[in-house]
Amino acid sequence: MLTLILTWVLSAAALMITSKLVSGFEIRDFKSAMIASIVVGFLNMTLRWILIILTLPINILTLGLFTFVVNAMILKAAAAFMDSFKIKTWGSAIIGALVLAIVNVILFGLI
Repeated sequence: MLTLILTWVLSAAALMITSKLVSGFEIRDFKSAMIASIVVGFLNMTLRWILIILTLPINILTLGLFTFVVNAMILKAAAAFMDSFKIKTWGSAIIGALVLAIVNVILFGLI
């Protein structure tokens, strides 16, 4: 249970850090980041695998780099569900997905 809560808090912190580093990627406060991390997690569980399968040929051609576009789609979908989480452009979403992946590796690597 403690691991689940720690993962949730670190995911929210990663979203907050990403919002500070990427323009056009906005989260109002940490409470909103906590809710956004739940929404992103739910979308990753339900929608991401479908998108990965549908985009498999493109993903193979780009050697896996198209996964960042899939992650950007998930982030944009999560932002569409929330008023306190905004992603203004697709460029911000793709850069945000890249930065979020790097921040997640750093934060989860510290534990």
